[in-house]
Amino acid sequence: MNQLKRIVPAIMVENCKEAIEFYRNIFGGEIRNVMTGAVNEMFKGHELKIIHAELYVNDTCLMFFSDPFEEIKKGGELDSEEEINRLYTALMEGGSAFMELQKTFWGALNAVVIDRLGVSWTLNYTLG
Repeated sequence: MNQLKRIVPAIMVENCKEAIEFYRNIFGGEIRNVMTGAVNEMFKGHELKIIHAELYVNDTCLMFFSDPFEEIKKGGELDSEEEINRLYTALMEGGSAFMELQKTFWGALNAVVIDRLGVSWTLNYTLG
């Protein structure tokens, strides 16, 4: 059976900048891959708002996203297109897609699936 490369918590918060700075002050680490709303026209009017950032503490990555729902979603950074397709298909059995598997503006295949048990999963495979 295939194994996930790693599980990456995706933390959805209303104020990504405040959250990532708060947790960096607690856990230490390095903030990387900061994206503002300027990356895509769908964030028009929010060009200066941080919509995504990653906090690396040793070998662990916490991903932060600006989101009004303020929940924690489980997720995985996957090793191949085949693997993301396999997991997407398996989690969709009896489940539903909050966001269909698709190519994203940040250069990845990404999906958000709610499995048959009601658990939300964010799946990501970085292209290239």
